Amino acid sequence: MFNISTKYSQNSDFKAILVNKGSNLSSLRSLIDQKSANELKNKASKNKRGFTFISQINNSKFKNFYFFNINEKMIDHEYQDLGGLIVSEALSLKKDKIEILFDTLPKQIKNNKSIIQNILVGILSKNYSFSNYKQKDQSKKIANVNLVCSNKNFVKQALKYAESINAGVTETRNLVTTPPNILNPVNFVNQVKKLKKFGLKIEILDEAKLKKIGMNALLGVGQGSSSKSYVAIMKWNGTKKNSKPLGFVGKGVCFDTGGISLKPARFMEEMKYDMAGAGTVTGLMKTLASRKAKVNAIGIIGLVENMPDGNAQRPGDVVKSYSGKSIEIFNTDAEGRLVLADILTYIEKRFNPKFIINLATLTGAIIISLGNEFAGLFSNNDQLADRINKSGYKDNEKAWRLPLNKNFDKLIDSQIADVQNINYIGGAGSITAAQFLQRFILKKTPWAHLDIAGMAWNKKVTKTIPAGATGYGVKLLNRLVEDYYE
Repeated sequence: MFNISTKYSQNSDFKAILVNKGSNLSSLRSLIDQKSANELKNKASKNKRGFTFISQINNSKFKNFYFFNINEKMIDHEYQDLGGLIVSEALSLKKDKIEILFDTLPKQIKNNKSIIQNILVGILSKNYSFSNYKQKDQSKKIANVNLVCSNKNFVKQALKYAESINAGVTETRNLVTTPPNILNPVNFVNQVKKLKKFGLKIEILDEAKLKKIGMNALLGVGQGSSSKSYVAIMKWNGTKKNSKPLGFVGKGVCFDTGGISLKPARFMEEMKYDMAGAGTVTGLMKTLASRKAKVNAIGIIGLVENMPDGNAQRPGDVVKSYSGKSIEIFNTDAEGRLVLADILTYIEKRFNPKFIINLATLTGAIIISLGNEFAGLFSNNDQLADRINKSGYKDNEKAWRLPLNKNFDKLIDSQIADVQNINYIGGAGSITAAQFLQRFILKKTPWAHLDIAGMAWNKKVTKTIPAGATGYGVKLLNRLVEDYYE
């Protein structure tokens, strides 16, 4: 898709020229007259923050030239938005061979690798489509992008990084979008195994192993399905062996009918993305391996299918979790927390990580609270929560911290077991779900829970994301790792 050169070509049908009030347009001397140059600089000087699209200059000589005015005060996700805008404008004009000229930017911008990386991340993100099950791919995509810069190696490094980010985001989007009859737990495991070629070590725990070690909370969710349940462990070793790993945990309910506590039929097809937490962890691990992150990291995902059946788990059942704590099942549609309960304890006990972050499409209540703008963030550690918030802000994968408080615990205390899986009284649904998870962090390990129910799937087109699976969380967590732990 990409080519890097020091000179512009005559073959592109959309030349995206990046300009700024400090731009030196001498590189366009053979193409642009002084009057047009002055017009551009005048428009650029009025741009206080963010970016604007400047349509073609009033000169037929520049019929394929499109000028984008940017400001060095933009933050990372705004540069990604710029990349998305370039793709959108080109496709709206039915152009699929684009060229981007960087040498027109001032040195402090064009020599800033982060800026170039983020523009390229935006281009790659916006150019995504999923047409695996169509006879003919009719999606509009950019076919070729020529990156023009005098420093080819610099742009090459930026592109390599952007492609590693996009590899993880695309992995997540593809997993979340794949139909549930295709992406059942065993096929999810097969997808995870393919990541070995990136340098990840893969370990799979099948039902026999899960029964042996006592992951009964997770197994109970899947016992009504003809698909077997699994736990997949992905390991990335990027630094010293004695360095504690970072821990990432994902809920992977490949399809969620609600079980015996059956969901309404309307919109049930959307429950194919109830494995988005597992999809994000898988995508993140692919990105960390692709860019050779200088950390040790463990990604663990619990893969099950929640179906009604004569053998399905019932409301009123009691199961003994991996932690030893007993759980009374009040509602079989509160299944994700049962999957997470076992693997949260498992990752803490076996790997002793620096922190544990879990992601899950856990509650509908979080959508009522935060809509599709923020993930719900719950944490037992202020520093970790603050770092997650700052990382999400940079990449526009935002999270909003909500409280954890012992006063909510009484709402999930069971009369006959150690804990019940829902708040039967009502209210505080997202908080009590987080309180439930916290009970399975047995040590003082810094832990955060991201409820991504409102963020994993988008019904509208955004600046960098087509409608559908968003890949939320990959960029956020990669940023967290890069900024604070490498």
